[in-house]
Amino acid sequence: MVRITNWFTRHRRHKKFLKLAKWFRLGRKNVYKQVRLALIKQGQHEYRNRKEKKREFRRLWIERISAACRVNNTKYSEFINWMYKSRILLDRKVLSNIAVLFPTVFNKVLEQTK
Repeated sequence: MVRITNWFTRHRRHKKFLKLAKWFRLGRKNVYKQVRLALIKQGQHEYRNRKEKKREFRRLWIERISAACRVNNTKYSEFINWMYKSRILLDRKVLSNIAVLFPTVFNKVLEQTK
């Protein structure tokens, strides 16, 4: 009979990976080799999507600021240029929140920049 070496360590490691892949489908949830590959791919997607999320939020903030500028007959690019020239240091996230929640305050900021 062949002696099994390191069974406990290997079994514990396999169970750890299988637990992470609990909600996967077919062999990707219970065949160790496929589970390992699926988890690697999942990690790649997670890493990529964390970067994409930042891009999407910046795009959303720009759209909101642009819409608020259009209400006041101004272009987004002109508004940002005026912001830099007048040295008002508000980032796009804060500006978009102001534009959505407090339009009168955003109008005052716009007047201040002109």
